[in-house]
Amino acid sequence: MPKNTDFPEPIKRLPPMAGHEGALKLDAEGCDVVFATYEAGKVLPPHNHDTDNVGVVTAGAIRLTVDGQAQRLGPGDWYHVPAGVIHAAEFLEDTAAVEFSFHNN
Repeated sequence: MPKNTDFPEPIKRLPPMAGHEGALKLDAEGCDVVFATYEAGKVLPPHNHDTDNVGVVTAGAIRLTVDGQAQRLGPGDWYHVPAGVIHAAEFLEDTAAVEFSFHNN
């Protein structure tokens, strides 16, 4: 399993995100910034959030399905999951990503 090895040392020292194995969290005003790693083969079943999420894959590959539309994402690819929209993910390789979860206050 990846161990946040793709992130610079200051990011590796961030606290873990509760309930999200392999993720580190940086709190920011109106937004959570998450540095996440996922093991190849991990699947996140369909779900939604009350946050507007934007992210970028920094290593590996994801099959992301948003509102029924699937796409393969690799390093450098950005994605957007609007608040309330059903989405799911399958990690095709050991993967790292940075995600911004904007709170809709």
